[in-house]
Amino acid sequence: MINTLFLPELREMLKSQNVDELREFCEAIHPAATADFMSGLTSHEAWQVLNHTSPSTRAEIFHYFDRDRQFEILRDQDRESVVELVANMAPDDRVDLLNELKDDFAAELVDLLPPEDRLETLRLSAYPEDTAGAVMTPDLVKLPERLTVTEALAELQRLAGEVETIYYIYLVDDSDHLRGVLSTRDLISSLSNPEKQLNEIMETEPITVDVYDDQEDVARKVAQYDLLAIPVVDEQHRMLGIITHDDIIDVVREEATEDAQRIGGVAPLESGYLQTPIWRLFWNRGIWLLPLFFGALLTAGAIQNYEFQLDQWGFLIWFLPLIISSGGNSGNQSATLVITALTSGNIRLSDWLTVMIREIWMGLMLGTLLGLVFLPVGFTVACDAMIVVPITLVLVVLCGTIVGSVLPLVFQRLGQDPALMSNPFVAGIVDIVGIIVYVNVAIMVCPAPT
Repeated sequence: MINTLFLPELREMLKSQNVDELREFCEAIHPAATADFMSGLTSHEAWQVLNHTSPSTRAEIFHYFDRDRQFEILRDQDRESVVELVANMAPDDRVDLLNELKDDFAAELVDLLPPEDRLETLRLSAYPEDTAGAVMTPDLVKLPERLTVTEALAELQRLAGEVETIYYIYLVDDSDHLRGVLSTRDLISSLSNPEKQLNEIMETEPITVDVYDDQEDVARKVAQYDLLAIPVVDEQHRMLGIITHDDIIDVVREEATEDAQRIGGVAPLESGYLQTPIWRLFWNRGIWLLPLFFGALLTAGAIQNYEFQLDQWGFLIWFLPLIISSGGNSGNQSATLVITALTSGNIRLSDWLTVMIREIWMGLMLGTLLGLVFLPVGFTVACDAMIVVPITLVLVVLCGTIVGSVLPLVFQRLGQDPALMSNPFVAGIVDIVGIIVYVNVAIMVCPAPT
């Protein structure tokens, strides 16, 4: 609402070419807020506003525009201005943007970048998607371990405007191997002894990640050790870059979105819902819907196989939806809890027995609860229903909790994302088992009708 009210004033600044106010608008508040205030402008108007600030600030504000706005600006402006803008972006943000552009346009921009930026971009683009290397930035404070405190402060002052963060100072040897890490607080605290070397005050065993580690594992490690940034190294422990907390937030949000979509039975979307072409949305949903459809056909086959028994005891048909939904819902609960626990690192594969025991108890308890709730209903229908349905509920809910907890663990053991074993798949399996259990309980408990 506030940004909408501000638009007339912003357009008036543009119309009168009030250079001082436009510059103040771009530089006085956080770039994210500036971008939000500009959301009602056309891409041409937004670019006019951005031209009233420095190239670095322009790139910061541009970073907070949505992708559609960014693409419009890149497509409509002259190549020289666009290349300057892209060159001033943070290296990891630049790579993310270029990866989403059309290949020929992205290649053209990369070729026009200054040599150092071009090499840096190509190097970061070479790392596989969803790895630490793909989300790291090479902009960091990296100093020789034998510098003194005084020399380090002078170097830090020189580098402050060129790097993404100065929370941590990474110390390397002559071959660029990471030897230690030092916080700026510890550096300032050492001013009482300005000639002391950094290797005397540094932390010698910093927490690191390999450049090919999965980004989800990186996010867990950052959360576990409560870090603002984590260094990325190669197999020789050479310093390559860092992953900062803001990038970790993006990773967590991306992984959570992907898991939620998989759990719902949808192949993860590469971009937003509205930005995804309808044919891609059709494919991502259909590729999972077809297996679920064939699973439903198996459920229909199971019902058909017991057609005679279902005709014998009419109440079986009445409560069939209740049985299969109870089993599916309990399975979905277990699958969701286990998947999220695996993702957060709360449980590991070695905990499988504990998980199984807990879910067996949970299945028995929940099944008993539902069976007791059903008893008054069964009393008004048929004595046979009072016996068959509660027993079946206990068994089917137990089956649901076991299947829902085991399948994600199996997928994790196979090296796959446990979210691939989504709730619809669990429900489909439990549906078939529920029908088989339901009818066979009736066969064992109920006398054959005369």
